[in-house]
Amino acid sequence: MKLVHQILMATLLTVFFACEKQKMFTEKDIQIIPKPAELKLSEGAFEFSEATKFVVANDFQKEISKALISKFEKAAGWKPEVSELAPKSNYVQFNVDDSFENEAYKLDVNNERITITAKDNSGFAYALETIRQLLPVAIESNDVVSNTEWIIPTLVIKDQPRFQYRGLMLDVSRHFFGTDYIKKTIDRLAMLKMNVLHLHLVDDQGWRIEIKKYPKLTEVGAYRNGTIVGHFPGSENDNKRDGGFYTQEQIKDIVAYATKKGITIVPEIELPGHSSAAIAAYPYLSCFPDEPTEVPNGMMSKKSKEQQENGHPKIVQESWGIFKDIYCAGKEDTFTFLEDVLSEVLPLFPSKYIHVGGDEAIKPHWKTCPNCQKRMKEEGLKDEHELQSYFVERIEKFVNSKGKKIIGWDEILEGGLAPQATVMSWRGTKGGIEAAEQGHDVIMTPGTHCYFDYYQGPQNEEPLAIGGYIPISKVYEFDPVVDTMTPKEAKFVLGGQANLWSEYIPTTEQSEYMIFPRLTAMAEALWSPKELRDWNDFSNRLETMFKRFDYLGINYAKSMYSIISKETVDANNKKVYVSLKSELPNADIRYVLGDSPLDETAKKYTDSIEINETAILKASLFKANKPIGKTMIDTIDFQKVFSKN
Repeated sequence: MKLVHQILMATLLTVFFACEKQKMFTEKDIQIIPKPAELKLSEGAFEFSEATKFVVANDFQKEISKALISKFEKAAGWKPEVSELAPKSNYVQFNVDDSFENEAYKLDVNNERITITAKDNSGFAYALETIRQLLPVAIESNDVVSNTEWIIPTLVIKDQPRFQYRGLMLDVSRHFFGTDYIKKTIDRLAMLKMNVLHLHLVDDQGWRIEIKKYPKLTEVGAYRNGTIVGHFPGSENDNKRDGGFYTQEQIKDIVAYATKKGITIVPEIELPGHSSAAIAAYPYLSCFPDEPTEVPNGMMSKKSKEQQENGHPKIVQESWGIFKDIYCAGKEDTFTFLEDVLSEVLPLFPSKYIHVGGDEAIKPHWKTCPNCQKRMKEEGLKDEHELQSYFVERIEKFVNSKGKKIIGWDEILEGGLAPQATVMSWRGTKGGIEAAEQGHDVIMTPGTHCYFDYYQGPQNEEPLAIGGYIPISKVYEFDPVVDTMTPKEAKFVLGGQANLWSEYIPTTEQSEYMIFPRLTAMAEALWSPKELRDWNDFSNRLETMFKRFDYLGINYAKSMYSIISKETVDANNKKVYVSLKSELPNADIRYVLGDSPLDETAKKYTDSIEINETAILKASLFKANKPIGKTMIDTIDFQKVFSKN
């Protein structure tokens, strides 16, 4: 009897300690971005170990499994195996179900196994990204982390995207970014279940893709002799040669890498405007080839100055802006050139889309070009807007003949829309609404919510940017479907896209800073059901994502922790009232006046602060009784405040 008692006690202790090891999860522990469509949490957990097996049926499943396995190898110090046969327990298995929607998946986790069900490769990849975010943030570590339980909660997730197009545009023309950074960006898009990387490969300031039939496009067009210093129009020019380009082999490598991650690369070959780099390489593409043209660099060349003095118009004025250079629409040579270029570009990208630009094509040259005016007369075109429509439609026919479709910025609506074109609406949503009314597909990317080259915090605390203000909370409000759209029109909205124009972004570190964490908000806006989106909930989950970013070495902005102040002057009573606010809900803002330390003794902000003499105000967001983010310092100078009405 004593022996039975000892065995019973040992068993109970084993069960007790086993239960102790299993963390009790709550829904607050689920910190996934973007938020899944459906989640049902149960008691218990699945524990990953060296004995865990990933049961695969094809090479793609093996490839994506290895990506997660490599994280365990680095962070846990052991390596789960890939197998074609399922053991009795402790495994992850992939099941194909053709009844699922594209990109949808079901994640079923119990104590003994994880089952992933999906129709396509993307669904399986997204399910593993969800598992990654269910694991402790230390899974992102490149070094072994001790005393960590590699467990995820028992649950069922049914998930699918709200929109089919979820993109990020990188402008590699104004500043060139190498292939390593492009691949890092692809990794991070995949982590957030984004599925398109739009590469802006061509603009006035640089041609970034090798075209073998036209080598001068990269010999001449890929480099400029300097960049303006400071904000447009700039205080000076740095006179440093700037540029670079991707070889066709590098493009193939990028595309192959992206395909493994479920990311589609959409190339952009800008036309008919933003074409200075191409015309600098091949002047015959211009309406007036004798006029001086060079890759814009902020300074006129000696030759250009001499020609200007002899009566030629000044073409190059500054690094950024809109230029008169435009492909000549009246010459057949122009279309031969563009078709040759596209014939080399299209086979490199499996995407069904190619972006052809179409924006900001100013037309003073077309108005005075004999060839363009002749073309307009022959084609019965009433104005230069219709000439641009002719230009784009002609390119579209060629692209369609190769089995592809075009995307264009919303200016392609002017003069008539090409028959099968998709409109990318950037000047607000008006262009997208108009295109949807005409039965055309639409991708929304309005500057009000989607331009990541805008400031995301107080300008005096942020790196130089183009202007504007789009904090992460503003991005989170983005909805590609406009309230005024009918259900029929809304069906033409494919999704949305964030844009990072790089005029003021010379480094990859600054590019990361502008993209993150705003891309997390864009990801949730495009993936999650609208009714589940909640800023308070999202901002809490974002703090866990920051910890992942720390492990991953992402240079993300912490601007959401910034304090924004507003001053109100009471001239009659000689007082100033300062109000403080933060993007975060229920923010714990504390402040001090003068030289007092901004620590746990600082005063909690509840209402506007009354100031009746010159003072220095310091404020910060607090968490766990400690200041976080940048300290706001504001000097209220009474003499200046009340020196005028």
